[in-house]
Amino acid sequence: MSEPGEGTWVKGIAYGMSMGSVQLPYALLRYYTRLGLSDGEMLLIQHLISFQQLEGNDFPTLEELAVRMNIPPEQVARGLQRLMRDGFVSIDEDLDEASGIQYERYNVLGLYVKLAECLQEESSSPAVARKSAALPYQQYSRQTMEEVEERNMFRVFENEFGRPLSPMEYETISGWIDQDRYPEELILLALKEAVFAGKVHFRYIDRILLEWSRNRVKTTEDVKAYAARFRSGGR
Repeated sequence: MSEPGEGTWVKGIAYGMSMGSVQLPYALLRYYTRLGLSDGEMLLIQHLISFQQLEGNDFPTLEELAVRMNIPPEQVARGLQRLMRDGFVSIDEDLDEASGIQYERYNVLGLYVKLAECLQEESSSPAVARKSAALPYQQYSRQTMEEVEERNMFRVFENEFGRPLSPMEYETISGWIDQDRYPEELILLALKEAVFAGKVHFRYIDRILLEWSRNRVKTTEDVKAYAARFRSGGR
């Protein structure tokens, strides 16, 4: 038998839930599979939005997201890295004018742009929209090997750093690969140089890669030749 007031309490909680709902675009539910998002990535996006809308937390930690999703922080980091690499999510740096403190926040505008493109495509040509629905899966199959190689590189970095990488560090590695077009073997060699020098941090590794790029060092053999020239005083 229910205790007095229990029904009122339940109704109050139910009302509170209805008032604390997260607003998600219908287009996200409709098109997320077309965009190549997995169910896990879809859930991660929902949590990012819920942190922002209901808790005023624009930059939840990996641990906070991991607790909500009941998965390891490393898995959250890999999911965020993939979302950032494909342009669904970005990390913006802003300045609080009142306090002068710089802070970071997740930005899902890229996701909304992609959803808007889906809506535009479907409204202009339903037949094309139906045909394009299969493209993400074909694209995913082509990218599978590249993603596996990237994940292996992330594991190498995590092993050398002795900790999980942060979303910004995942984004840095992806930028080296996708934007700077550094060969993966060169990135791993730069990491090895940093380990030998006892300076295992991303800024130092980035300086190594930039120095090699300026001197047209692109392969393992180039690295050896460059090191030999450096030791001999540039002769």
